[in-house]
Parts: sequence; structure tokens; C-alpha cells
Amino acid sequence: MSGLRFAMVTTFYPPYNFGGDGIAVQRLSQALARRGHHVTVIHDADAYHTLHRGPEPSVPAPADGVEVVPIKSGFGALSILLTQQAGRPVVNGRAIRRMLDAGRFDVINFHNVSLVGGPGILAAGHGIKLYMAHEHWLVCPSHVLWRHRRELCTGRQCFRCVLHYRRPPQLWRYTGYLERQLRHVDAFIAMSEFSRRKHQEFGFPRDMDVVPSFLPDQVPAPPGDRDAAPHPRPFFLFAGRLEKIKGLDDVIPVFQAQQEVDLVIAGDGEYAATLQGLAAGHPRITFVGRVDQATLARYYRHAIALIVPSVCYETFGIILIEAFRQATPVLARRIGPFPEIVEQCGGGELFDGPDDLLAAMRRLLGDPGRRDRLGRAGYEGFVQHWSESAVVPRYLEVVRRVAETKGLRHVVESLTAEITT
Repeated sequence: MSGLRFAMVTTFYPPYNFGGDGIAVQRLSQALARRGHHVTVIHDADAYHTLHRGPEPSVPAPADGVEVVPIKSGFGALSILLTQQAGRPVVNGRAIRRMLDAGRFDVINFHNVSLVGGPGILAAGHGIKLYMAHEHWLVCPSHVLWRHRRELCTGRQCFRCVLHYRRPPQLWRYTGYLERQLRHVDAFIAMSEFSRRKHQEFGFPRDMDVVPSFLPDQVPAPPGDRDAAPHPRPFFLFAGRLEKIKGLDDVIPVFQAQQEVDLVIAGDGEYAATLQGLAAGHPRITFVGRVDQATLARYYRHAIALIVPSVCYETFGIILIEAFRQATPVLARRIGPFPEIVEQCGGGELFDGPDDLLAAMRRLLGDPGRRDRLGRAGYEGFVQHWSESAVVPRYLEVVRRVAETKGLRHVVESLTAEITT
């Protein structure tokens, strides 16, 4: 198999990132490199520093075979503001185009491009072009379909909504510019069937393939070989950024009303102080802050279940499959892509509100065998649907199909051999 040349264009990439989209790009890039492809990541360090306002993150020595090129313009926040307002890479456009042209890439995969170039960057470079929608930015200026910072978006009120987010309106969204730029992209990828339908509902004019997020393959340790529990009492786990849209407000009172089990909250964010105030004085609720991946894996393994109470429309739900990979069931709110994921493998239960959640918790507490059965189903679902071995061939099949349409025989032959072996 002759390796292909991939370019990943994204606003955020570890360690210059905040959420899951940058990590998802990293996992895809590393997976492709392991398969013998050459991968170059172009990301905007100015965007990270503008939003982070902290010290320079520690960048590990390259060891995964991925070439990473951070864009640092010297204009900082001005560069980001110009891109956000113009929908074009005003400051960095020439440099990015030069890199994409000089790299002679077979595939250019755009990810979250909101601040690295906006829709204007979609015209840059040649070869097969993909767009992977980690967020709902293509149809939502605030990215998350959370209207006025207080409710699910059921219809466009974009101008007033962005003002509630204290962001300047993007006037290019009202000119048809985005729709014209979409013609430069050969295929669009949604992270879930739910997200694909939501894009359609909000008027996105192009078809989308569904290729979910994934995690590297991993076999969970047998029960007898597991490490020591990271918490002294039986516990349920929440993992993620502490924001209002993550829905912990109506979960914390559930644990304040009972004594037999704890809630461990792993993560940090702008809503942390509010949640800590809500939980003040209740010893059954523990905040452990941000933890590294190895420690988080221990919390997953020893939790009775992961609770996923988000109240907004996510595009996927990576923490669900993180739990499944550790053979831990999930209790997820019946919203967005969560029903799709849970029902696909049977690795947990869905709830609509606090009473439903409490009932599901009691079923697991009263029947440890049920917890193990759901956990095994979740793990089997992870292997079949969301492991690297299952998902990367689906991604490459999208590339192969586009290459066949465009008559790129060397790409077709390379990927046909790889996918069928």
C-alpha cells in the first residue's frame, strides 16, 4: 500500500485546544499515520491564545508520525476577529494557501475552520476535499444550537442570539457566501445520524455521510486485574466541561436527597463555581477537577455508570464511548445523538428528568448483574461501531468513493487495497 498525503485544517489541535474537536482531529491524524499515510495538521495558535490568555502550553516532542504546523501571525486577536467577521482568512490566508498548494495533498480534510479561515478557506488547495462537522457551525453562528444561551434552538433567531453570546454578528452569513463556498468541498461528514438530520432541518443544502468519532482499540482489563478504585465509596461519574448546557443543575439535587452512593464530577469550566455552590455542604458530591486520561480511565472502570445529562444538541458524545471502552454503562438524557448511541449497543439507559434518572440509578444499585450486562453490551458496541478498527475504514471509504467519482485512480487503488486487507 502506497501512503497518501492528508492535510487536516482546523482551528484547534492539542495542546492548543479546549474541547473534543481538536482531540478528535488528533486521533484521526494518528490513526492515518499508523496506517502509513503522511499527515500534516495546520491549526491556528492565535485562536487558542486569544481565548485562553494563559501561558504557552507544553508541546510534546513529535512521536506519532504527524507533522503539526501551528499558525502564529503576530496579529493575535485581530487576526481572529477579522476571520470571524469576514468569513475569510484575512491575515493568514496566503500562508495557508501556500502550504496547501506546496504539500501536493491527495486529501484536504477541513474540520472546525471557524477561526482558522471561515468558509473562505474551503477554496484553498487541490485534491479531494472533505469537511467534518464536529459542531453545528455550518448552520449555527454559536456552534451549538443553544438559542440565546438559555434554550434549545427550534428555529433561527441568529442575529439576536449571537448578541446574547456577546459576539459580533457575521454578516456574511446573510449573503449566500457560505453556500457558494460549499461547492469547493467534495463530501461532508456528520458525526451522527442525529447531527446529519439536524443540519438538514436547519437548511444545510448538501448531503452528508455519517462517520462517528472513535477511540483507539483497547481491551478492558479483566475484573480481577483491575487497579484500585480512585474513590472510597460506590459512585456514579460525570465527566466533561462544566458548563450550563451540560445539565448538571438537575443531577446534583438527586444526590443531595440520598445517602447510599456518591457523585464524582471530573472536569472544569466557567460554570464550576455555580455548581460547587449548588453542591455545597453535601458530602456525597465530589469535584475532582480536570484529570489526565489514565486517571479518568480508572474513574470510568470503577463507576457504577457514567451520567450524561447534557441539555443541548451535541453532534456525537465521545464520553459515552469512553465509558463503553471501559465496559461501563451510561445513563444519558434522551436528547440529541444519545438515544442513537445507547440504543445501537444497549449499553445503558435513557432518562428524561431527575425522577427517571433516580429510577435508573436504583435499578443498577439493586442489581449488580444488570450493571455488568449493560457494561458488556457497551464494550461490544464500542468494538463493533466506535473503535479505530471499525471507524477508520468507513472514513477511508468516503475518500475512496470521492476519488472514484473524480477519476483519481492512484487514490482508489491505494485505498481499495487498504480497506480490503
